[in-house]
Amino acid sequence: QVQLVESGGGLVQPGGSLKLSCAASGSIFSIYAMAWYRQAPGKQRELVADITSGGSTNYEDSVKGRFTISRDNASNMVYLQMHSLKPEDTAVYYCYAHIRTSYSGSYSDYWGQGTQVTVSS
Repeated sequence: QVQLVESGGGLVQPGGSLKLSCAASGSIFSIYAMAWYRQAPGKQRELVADITSGGSTNYEDSVKGRFTISRDNASNMVYLQMHSLKPEDTAVYYCYAHIRTSYSGSYSDYWGQGTQVTVSS
């Protein structure tokens, strides 16, 4: 059993900052990619940023230069530091991880329950 639990969402004014955290726990052998997705009302879920176990990162164009994804492999954590937040960043943010639960097993996708980020004055 694997769980992903996000924290750090909330209400922030435009131009403000927030840091999201996600902890992966349970029967984890290894984690390849971890990522943050978001889904705004009436829109499809979209990739915000991802990071491999080696530290390679990828960002959605609208967040480049404002958001930074990082991870702590020792503690199975992934973070999203968000600066210069805009109202259009308002969404539910979901943590994602590609996890193998045993040496001989295959990788599977796991999701957190989501955390709300609201950017409003």
